[in-house]
Amino acid sequence: MDLRDIEIFLTLADELHFGRTAERLHVSPARVSQAISRQERRMGTTLFERTSRRVELTAVGARLRDDLRQGYELIQSGIAAASRSDERPEGTLRLAAMGVIGHELRPVIDAFTERHPGCAVERREFHFSDPFGALRDDESDVQVTWSPVREPDIVVGPRVLTEGRVLAVPAEHALAGEKAVSIEVLGDHTVLDLGPAVPGYWEEAMAPRRTPSGRPVLRGPVARTFHEVLTVVASGEAVTPLNAHVSRYYTHPGVVYVPILDVPDTEWVLVWLRERETPEIRAFVDAARELGSRAI
Repeated sequence: MDLRDIEIFLTLADELHFGRTAERLHVSPARVSQAISRQERRMGTTLFERTSRRVELTAVGARLRDDLRQGYELIQSGIAAASRSDERPEGTLRLAAMGVIGHELRPVIDAFTERHPGCAVERREFHFSDPFGALRDDESDVQVTWSPVREPDIVVGPRVLTEGRVLAVPAEHALAGEKAVSIEVLGDHTVLDLGPAVPGYWEEAMAPRRTPSGRPVLRGPVARTFHEVLTVVASGEAVTPLNAHVSRYYTHPGVVYVPILDVPDTEWVLVWLRERETPEIRAFVDAARELGSRAI
């Protein structure tokens, strides 16, 4: 498998859509399909299940994705480092994150500052209700956010964190006593709306508008900050899927977190504006690639 085929495979594994993969890599959908079919023939197995409605990784495909990703990122990091060996990062990097996810990046921050003593990291916070505003308004240089990210002006860097998901429900809710739930239960309840500034595909990745069986998911009140989310859920007006770290970091009277069984893990990635890439950003991304992704 050559490097381009690996790139096509990993991008399709992220996007799970042939058209979006082709657009992201600036190739034709036929080129993507041919590359995947060629890989499957060589391996004698199916890497993706395709239907008219969705594309999904098989178990073999998921294992191959995990095995290939780290090596591919190291290769890319090496190529990038060689091409800019004369650049020296010096200065302050503004790193934006949602809430406590910034704390989970401490190993990357430490590796970056130890390697580049002339650099410092300034931590910023952004809200999910405006996921890319801080970058575009030049309030941050790089940020960590959940994938997918499909913005033409934004570069998607390495995955740095993964975690499961939970459903936040009122303490008196019928689901509050369950050990775990299916994402299908969203079809029975009202779910929070993340607001008009949130791209539809990005919200869909966390809180789908249809259940796996096709039932519509009713949207309710709008919440623009995490504390608004907790307040609305505690009031009984809505439920909402959240990332699993909230159950360790946040308690709130009247809110219970129930694990969701049948959703993919959230993948947190580094992103930055294509037109404002700096030596500091590249050095931070290199440090993240070398450390690899970590489950939280």
